[in-house]
Amino acid sequence: MEVAMSVVASEVVSRFISFLMDKYQSSSHAESEEKVLERLQHLLMRACTIVEEAETRYITNSGMMMQLKMLSEAMYRGYSVLGHSRYRALQAGARIEKVSSNDSSSSSLYLAKRSRTTTDKVTCLESRGALESLEFAIANMVEFIVLLGGCERMSRRPYDVYLYTDNFMFSRHAEKQKLLSFLLQHNDPHGDHAVAVLPVIGGPTTGKKTLVAHVCGDERVRSRFSSVLHLDGDNLLSILDHGRTMVGTMLVVIEFASDIGDDDWQKFHSFFERTGRGSKIIILSKLKILVRFGSVIPIFLTVLSKDELRYLFMALAFGSVDRAEHPRLVEIGDEFVKVLNNMQGSLIAANSYADVLRKNLNVQFWRSTLDKGKRFLKRNLSISGVQPSTHLAQGHRVDITDFALHPLSMTRYTINVSIKEESPSVTLGGIIADPSVRPEGDFILTSWVSRLPPHKSFVYFVTSHAQDTCEGSALSGRKRRGVPI
Repeated sequence: MEVAMSVVASEVVSRFISFLMDKYQSSSHAESEEKVLERLQHLLMRACTIVEEAETRYITNSGMMMQLKMLSEAMYRGYSVLGHSRYRALQAGARIEKVSSNDSSSSSLYLAKRSRTTTDKVTCLESRGALESLEFAIANMVEFIVLLGGCERMSRRPYDVYLYTDNFMFSRHAEKQKLLSFLLQHNDPHGDHAVAVLPVIGGPTTGKKTLVAHVCGDERVRSRFSSVLHLDGDNLLSILDHGRTMVGTMLVVIEFASDIGDDDWQKFHSFFERTGRGSKIIILSKLKILVRFGSVIPIFLTVLSKDELRYLFMALAFGSVDRAEHPRLVEIGDEFVKVLNNMQGSLIAANSYADVLRKNLNVQFWRSTLDKGKRFLKRNLSISGVQPSTHLAQGHRVDITDFALHPLSMTRYTINVSIKEESPSVTLGGIIADPSVRPEGDFILTSWVSRLPPHKSFVYFVTSHAQDTCEGSALSGRKRRGVPI
């Protein structure tokens, strides 16, 4: 009997000690995680301050541009991790509270707490990784900050100081500085390239025109060139007929949809060498082959990273509203980012969705809109096998049945499309919010109008394919190849 009592007492003491140790480790872990997030938030404030100050200076040092790019990437990653950590903490707390109120059994509470512990571990690893990246980036910024103080300050413009994401160009910090440096640098009049050429290469909707328009709005750039010419690469040589009327230092921006022969390019380039010293040329295209005409290292614009896309989309969708008050919407917002990321980070789609969502902060509406977006992406991938934005850029039609709740498809609105003058016009946001606003017959659809120069409108021509859908339903065993133009 005494032996049995001794064993029981020993077991009780052992479990009690284990309980105390687990509790200590748990509280220590929570405290450690809290300190990591506090440190991350503090470093994000420092990083944001450095990036914002760099935006107000003219940076010509290529090494500083690379450092700025590294810092901005670490900053957006940190913001993404911090947002996820806050949401997961709220979600885990709500789950345990729900289990506690509905089912007080120890097994249910244990499973809920175990799930929270697993989540905490994942969050902790992500937070520490983001913190280490940011610490490394900032630790190497001492010289950057010293050199930044010696860089000339830019003239402030209204939309530069108005901290609202709709009204200034997001990200592209290093690219803006590189383009500015190119435009403000004086050419060597005795060099091989009297007219310097910078190719800006990127896919559709990566912001090539917006980047150039943003930099060309700078006061020093405007005063540097007597005129800015925007040319179409398909009619490039037509400018040769205006040689007598073109004088002074010019900035020429050329948009190429297709390649051009070397001989034609040489004629064009020689023409500007004769018209004025100090003139510069910017090439805009998605074709990498055109970098052969550049006299300096080209700028390559890629789609936004997932962290950048999340930062931008959340800022656009919530505006000035505190996201902490809408944890369910934050969760849905993260799912939207996944959809947008699958759409190659389309800036048009991000702005179009955000415009609609910000006007109605309702969980059911956000969820319904997200489901429409998922079905839209899935339907078009099954039809064409490529992303909708890519399909549109190639001149093909894209199915928007899931938004309009009616068999409709849209194509790019060009002068080659026959449209009646009285054709009605609606916005994509209007159709998503209320499909009944869809006009009868063909109509013009405005997906988004950029608030930044050159204030491009993304407009499409929409037609019904109800008859095609009915005919295609009889061929259920065959895969549709898309709607003919």
